[in-house]
This record gives sequence, structure tokens and C-alpha cells, in this order.
Amino acid sequence: MYSGKVRDLYVPDDTAADAAASRLLVVASDRVSAFDHVLEPGIPGKGAVLTQLSLWWFDRLAGGDGGRGIPNHLTGDEPPAAVADRAMVVAALDMQPIECVVRGYLTGSGWAEYQQSGTVCGIPIVAGLTNGDRLPEPIFTPAYKAPLGEHDENITFERTVELVGVENAETLRALSLEVYGRAAAAAEERGLILADTKFEFGLDADGVMTLADEVLTPDSSRYWDAAAWRTGETPAERMASFDKQIVRDWLSAHWDGAGEPPTLPGEVVERASARYRELLVTLGA
Repeated sequence: MYSGKVRDLYVPDDTAADAAASRLLVVASDRVSAFDHVLEPGIPGKGAVLTQLSLWWFDRLAGGDGGRGIPNHLTGDEPPAAVADRAMVVAALDMQPIECVVRGYLTGSGWAEYQQSGTVCGIPIVAGLTNGDRLPEPIFTPAYKAPLGEHDENITFERTVELVGVENAETLRALSLEVYGRAAAAAEERGLILADTKFEFGLDADGVMTLADEVLTPDSSRYWDAAAWRTGETPAERMASFDKQIVRDWLSAHWDGAGEPPTLPGEVVERASARYRELLVTLGA
């Protein structure tokens, strides 16, 4: 049905050509993307890690962590055996065209903007922070989801309202901040910092805003080692990453953004694969 940067979507065999499927099979591949490009080669075993982490977080956020249940798109059906370790059967939703980004720490593009203007995605931030510092409070910085091959666009909350309406925009913001807060607390208990993350939501058949896609994986989030963050003397030491930042860092150093990105070297692939697996073990997923 659809092949994205990392995931492939399938509909049941018995779905009529002119009918909308009520269920979808989402298969996570080993492909890796950065800066809106799919890179070569993939990361072995990555799809299985992403799926296991998403399922673990969906369960916790549905009430497994003792908090209120956040609706998600899982149907409870078992995926086909051939892809069981890297696939989920989900309900089809009316997906919102918003990437719901929550930032709890100053890093990445947020740090670059802060140095220039004292803001992150246009939001004023207290002066005197350094790269990797914790923000006074988590901030919601939405982005418009671009089609495959195009760049996502950071947008204001006011623009989000224009795209999805006031009620939906406020719901997206509230849910995103709640999920981030619960996940950050769980990560902290396990010696991790959830620096930032992004969520996607859709409306179900009853109009309920529902958590979808992947959730709190190394592809959608920045995880750091909390002990290293407290004691590290350099930004690189403080922000020791459990996600695909290894890939981003290498690409930033070896590609100017023009044309197609270079092939990832084996050492970077191996290091990224090891960090993905280490995060899975550290969280206990």
C-alpha cells in the first residue's frame, strides 16, 4: 500500500480495490533515515528493536505504568509469522498532518537557533543555557509532515491551529506533553535521559485522538546516558547517545547536504546497531 522512509504498510488481501481498509499491517524495516533521506546500508535488526520498543511503550502508556490510558492504534491482532518480530496490526486512522515534537533539553537544531536568537522554534528560552542543558520545562514544537523526499517544516502552534483546528491542536499539544512527561520519568528511573521525541496521532472512527506510528524509539527520540550527562566535560560526552545520533553525527561531518548522502561505513552501522540493542536492554523492554 505504501513504503515510507522506514516502514511499509499493507492492507488485508480481501480488501476491495475501491474500499478503505479498517486495519493495516505496519512492518518496520532495517532502513535508516536522517535529514529526510533514506541511507544505505540499513542497520541489521533495527526493525525488530523499533517494534519491540514501540509495543512496550504503547503498553505502558495504555495504563501499564499506572497512569491513565492513552488510546493507541493497536488492534490486538497477531501479525503474520514471517514478520512477527517487526510488525504491528493497527487500526486505520485519519492521521493528523503534524509531527508532535516535544523537547526537554537544548540540543540539535534547537541549540543552533538558541545561539542565534535565544529561541527554540520561535519560543523564547531563558538566557544562559549551554548545549545539552535541561530546559526549564518541556516545550511543544510541532512540524508539518512533508511528503517523502521533502523536508519537514517547523511551524508555530498558531499554524497548527490553522491546519487541524483549535480543539485538535490543543489536544495534540496536551497529549504530547503528557506522554513525554511519563516517558521521561520512566527513562530517568532506568538511568536514561529522554532529551526530545516526536509523536504522531490520528482520529479513530469515533473521533478519538489516538497515538499512532512508532513511539519513543531510537528513530523518533534522543536518549542520553544520565550519568554521562551529569559528569561529562564536553557536549559529546554529556550527550552520549542511545539512538541514531551516531548516524547523524557521521553524516554531518561527511556530507554537505547536496545530492544523495554517502554510504554509511561499516563501523558506523555496527556502532548504531549496538546502541539500539543496548537501549532495549537498558529500558528492560
